[in-house]
Amino acid sequence: MTPARQAAYTVLRRVFEQGAWADRALHTAASDLDGRERALATQLAYGAVQRAGALDHVAAQLADRPVEKLDAPVRAALRLGLFQLLYLDGIPDHAAVDSSVELARRDAPRAAGLVNAVLRRAAREKPVVGDEHSVPAWLADRWRSELGDDEASALLAAVNRPAEHALRANTLRTTRDALLEHVPGHAAPEDPDAIVLDAPFDAHGHPLFRDGHYMPQSRASQRVARAVDPQPGERILDLCAAPGGKTTHLAALMGSGHVTAVEKDPRRADGLERTVRRMGAEDIIEVRIADAAEPPPERYDRVLVDPPCSGLGTLQSRPDLRWHATPEAPVALQAAILDAAAAVAERRIVYSTCTISRAENEDQVTAFLERHPDFALSGTVVTLPHRDGTDGFFIATLDRVA
Repeated sequence: MTPARQAAYTVLRRVFEQGAWADRALHTAASDLDGRERALATQLAYGAVQRAGALDHVAAQLADRPVEKLDAPVRAALRLGLFQLLYLDGIPDHAAVDSSVELARRDAPRAAGLVNAVLRRAAREKPVVGDEHSVPAWLADRWRSELGDDEASALLAAVNRPAEHALRANTLRTTRDALLEHVPGHAAPEDPDAIVLDAPFDAHGHPLFRDGHYMPQSRASQRVARAVDPQPGERILDLCAAPGGKTTHLAALMGSGHVTAVEKDPRRADGLERTVRRMGAEDIIEVRIADAAEPPPERYDRVLVDPPCSGLGTLQSRPDLRWHATPEAPVALQAAILDAAAAVAERRIVYSTCTISRAENEDQVTAFLERHPDFALSGTVVTLPHRDGTDGFFIATLDRVA
């Protein structure tokens, strides 16, 4: 039981037994590990969480019983062991088996023999399971219905690969060329502020992060503020602004002007305030605690609507989200926030989600235009992980025409 495996096992139990988010559980479980062990713990925990459905499918076949009938620590040990056996080439089979058996023996002694038998059989047979088992069945069915079989299959494979790691150079503090001298990455041609990392990099622990020289932010996310196209001196409204990646990008693109950043949750608003100061944007951005669905009294040149959504475009970087997600989405809230934006936008609304869902994207925009004929759709941007190598985003630009 290496420290990395113990940490990954702890994460699996917290995610599936307590509803914890994988990144937060990992932060706690791996806090005392060195860099190498932490990297392995991350790979094991995130990978086993991502592929939990596929791993359970294999476990049920090899154990000849439904996994729902197994005790929670047994399921966690099997998921961890099977992930190493079936998806990682650099780990000896005996290490994957023995460590998982010991973890099971610690928390469920009577089931250690079952874990040993299932994992040894998996090591011999190396069963293959499709990517459709790595998301809930309803989501695989939805993507096949909305995207077609070929596109959905490519997407299902992509969401189980490691996420893109990208930074946005904060031009209020530095330039991309200057930042490239200090980070292991390359410039992204289509995204003027983006750096795609080519090697492991502690983005949140580096002094340049604390000094506000960059924001960890996917290339898809960086395209949102550019769609808003804020101009120097304008008044911009950012609804649902926390954690602040897009908000501070708006400020950097403007250089001068005023951004009202609305966030309903006081704790998230406090975090947003800290981000604004770190990025050197406090002279441009005003954080306001308010309900984004209630129109503010002022009018604005442009409004960014980045509402709560199902987040299904970010499954690579948020491996547990697929198991927390439900078929229902906050479409009524999204529509209410769009209506609030229409009441105060003089020129443009940009509607952005980080999801792959017709109801939250194309259908939402169509319904908005039916309610507000004084706006017209002037462009959309859609990114898909398997096609674009970044998060799945939908960005619609809605310009006032009357």
